[in-house]
Amino acid sequence: MPDDQQRSDGVTPTQEEDRREAGRSERAAAAEGSGKHDGGGGKKPGFIRRHPVAIIVGLVVLALLAVGGYIYWLRNIHPFETTDDAFVDSRQFPIAPKVTGYVTEVAVADNQHVQAGDLLFRIDPRDYQTSELQAKAQIDSAQAAIDSADAQIAAQRAQIDQARAEVTQAQAAVKFAEEDAARYRDLQSRGAGTVQQAQQSAANLQEQQAKLTSANAAVLAAERQVGALQGQRASAVADLARAKAQLAQAQLDLSYATVTAAQSGRVVQLSGAVGQYAQAGQSLAIFVPDDKWVTANFKETQITDMRPGQPVDISIDAYPDRKVTGRVDSVQPGSGTAFSLLPAQNATGNYVKVVQRVPVKITVDQWPDGVSIGPGMSVVPTVTVR
Repeated sequence: MPDDQQRSDGVTPTQEEDRREAGRSERAAAAEGSGKHDGGGGKKPGFIRRHPVAIIVGLVVLALLAVGGYIYWLRNIHPFETTDDAFVDSRQFPIAPKVTGYVTEVAVADNQHVQAGDLLFRIDPRDYQTSELQAKAQIDSAQAAIDSADAQIAAQRAQIDQARAEVTQAQAAVKFAEEDAARYRDLQSRGAGTVQQAQQSAANLQEQQAKLTSANAAVLAAERQVGALQGQRASAVADLARAKAQLAQAQLDLSYATVTAAQSGRVVQLSGAVGQYAQAGQSLAIFVPDDKWVTANFKETQITDMRPGQPVDISIDAYPDRKVTGRVDSVQPGSGTAFSLLPAQNATGNYVKVVQRVPVKITVDQWPDGVSIGPGMSVVPTVTVR
C-alpha cells in the first residue's frame, strides 16, 4: 500500500507522523521552561509557602469575626425573647339597659370616645316615674295607718287608766262594804241590830265585790285591746318598710332608664336607635375601655427566664413608626389550649409533641396619641429577660 494512501479516517501516515513529532517538541519545550522556572528542575512549592502572610491575616480576620459575632449574639440576641403571635387585648363588653322600654335618645355615634359618666342611651322613663309615684303614695298610706294606730293606742291607754281608777274605787267600796257587813253582824249577834240590816249589808258587800270583779275584767280587756292595736301598728310599720323598698326600687329603675358610661372608652358596633324597643339585657353597643394591654403567646421554651416587671419594647404593625414600652405583668400558669373551650386530649396513641404557647400579659406605659388602637391588632413585643 503506498505511504500517501489515506486511512479510513481521512489522515495519511505522513500527517500522523508529523503530528507526533510536533507533540514531542511541545513537551520538550515545556519541560525545559519548567526547569528554568524552578531554578534547576526542583518541585513546585505549595500555596501556603508562597503566601504565608495572607494565610495568617485570613485566620486573624476569621477569629475576630467569630469573637465579634459571639459578642453581638450575647448582647443583642441572647438577652431578648420576641414573638409575632401577640395582640392588643382588653375586656370589652356589651352595653345593655337593665330595664325594658323604648329608646328615646342615643347620645353617641359609632366609634366615639366617651368619658366616665357620659350619657349613652335614654329609655322612656314614664312607666318608672309612675311606679315611683305609686310607691310614694303607699308610703303615705302606711304612715297614716301608723299614726292612726298610735292614736288608738293612746286612747286605749287612757281607757286603761280609767278602768284602773274604777278598780281602785271598787276596791274601796268593797272594803267599806266588808266593814259595814261585819259591823251589822256584830250588832245582830249582841241583839242590838236587826236581821234585815245584816242581810242588807251582806248583799251590799256582794254587789261591791261584783263591781270590783267587773272593773278588773275591764282593765284586762283594755290592756288586751292595746296589744291588738300594737299588732295593727306593727303591720302598718311593715307596710311602710315595704313601700319604702318599692320606692327605692322604683327610683333605681328610673335611674336605669339613663344608660351612662361606667369608664372611659370607645363605643363600637352601635345597634341602638331611637324608637327601638329594648329588652332588659339586650345589647345596644359594644364598649371598649381605654385600659388595654398586650397578650403575647410565647413558646414554652421562651418563658424560662421571663418574670413580671421585665421591660418590653413593643412594635405595632399598624403604626411601625410608633414604638411603645411596657412591662411584663404576669405569665399565665398554663398553656393557652389548657384553658380553651375544648382542651386538647393528649392521652392518645398517635401523640405528636408540639411546642405549646403560653399567654403573657404585658402592660403598656403609654399608648401613642392620635391613633386608633384596639383589641385584636397585631404587635411584636421584645422582652429583655436578662
